[in-house]
Amino acid sequence: MNSLGLKAGDWVEIRSREEILTTLDAQGSLEGMPFMPEMLRHCGRRLQVFKRAHKTCDTAEKTGGRSVPDTVHLAGVRCDGSTHGGCQAGCMIFWKSAWLRRVEPPRDTPSQRVGGDGAVPDVVRRGAYYSGEGGPEDSIRWRCQANELFRASSPLPWWDMRQYVEDLVSRNIGPAALLRGASFSIFRRLIEIGIGYRILVGLYDGFARLVGISSFPLALGSQKPTPTLELGLQPGEWVRVKPWQEILATLDANNRNRGLFFDVEATKFCGRTFRVLSRVTRILDERTGEMLNFKNPCIVLEQVWCGGEMSKHRVFCPRAIYPYFREIWLERVLPPPTAVN
Repeated sequence: MNSLGLKAGDWVEIRSREEILTTLDAQGSLEGMPFMPEMLRHCGRRLQVFKRAHKTCDTAEKTGGRSVPDTVHLAGVRCDGSTHGGCQAGCMIFWKSAWLRRVEPPRDTPSQRVGGDGAVPDVVRRGAYYSGEGGPEDSIRWRCQANELFRASSPLPWWDMRQYVEDLVSRNIGPAALLRGASFSIFRRLIEIGIGYRILVGLYDGFARLVGISSFPLALGSQKPTPTLELGLQPGEWVRVKPWQEILATLDANNRNRGLFFDVEATKFCGRTFRVLSRVTRILDERTGEMLNFKNPCIVLEQVWCGGEMSKHRVFCPRAIYPYFREIWLERVLPPPTAVN
């Protein structure tokens, strides 16, 4: 439960750095959740709650869903990695209720009191490292919310129905999304136990054609080795995500292309047009805290993130992780007529 009773769409003000520092332990954390240096510049801002982060997915240890106490995500606030070696993952930030205060919705554009460029407090700076601070980059092990998330949370079995009630009550999702997610989970389970596989896939594909969505999203590729294509895409360019069947033809039996997994959650974006947000070349390893440098850049698209509707054992995770796209899964297009630069 959230101690402020915050729901998606509510307005909050991020407390001052002085107030937040009083909540932190010697590791710069509250209830195991680090307050990262990247968060300081948001102090004093008034923002809307994006989702109540009462649960999340474990992308480090792969244990499934996790329960996170008294935490929210704020709209438009992602980690820029500026004090974590330039990590480009763009993770949503977890905000504990103790770092926020509830405010009334603004009558006009809210004024922003930003935390400024003051020195990072020692406890917050030290909390950004496991080891290697001040040494060569290849010796540094960074510490952030993503690689502390397992320790800042507890197991949440997918069959615990209380989480789905909270998804609705918190306005994280609406009834229609709940119905879609429940229906796909049931469908997926039937597929896994082998009940009428061909009939079920045929029914799914027929329904997909009727409503204009991608065909059966749990198919497996067969390419070996997988093909590659370089487009040199840059932020601001417009692209179309290729149809699912074309992308499937670039994947191996594990649905990977040169090691990058094409997640079932990304199939909902197939055939749609988006603007390139960034080229990702480095992210932190969530298990070790070491920096990973990609040989092949990955593409992140604007307003494209995981919604958790089709994710096994982590349905409706509010973490909104960016899926990464290979350039071979995309094609350049002209900006839509309604695009505003």
